[in-house]
Amino acid sequence: MNGSTCTHLAAVDEDAVPSAEGCEDCLRTGGRWVHLRMCSSCGHVGCCDSSPSTHATAHHRSSGHPLVRSYEPGEEWYWCYSDAVGFHRPGAPSAPSHP
Repeated sequence: MNGSTCTHLAAVDEDAVPSAEGCEDCLRTGGRWVHLRMCSSCGHVGCCDSSPSTHATAHHRSSGHPLVRSYEPGEEWYWCYSDAVGFHRPGAPSAPSHP
């Protein structure tokens, strides 16, 4: 897939910096996560929907930020919550990932 099916590409901030090396909310509360996602608007790092607390989706709901990208090593995909579509952005800067 490509970003042509997502109508929120303007929300991508190429300069967004990851907010933490793990899910920032789980780190604060002592929770655990399965996989990590980084908000493409502000850099918030949250856990995926397979994680017990689904903090990435919670961040989307509270902030309205529509896009996340994987924060997993070697993964270069995005997810648009608003359009419910996953995609790759050819030519996008390499994705940051947790250590």
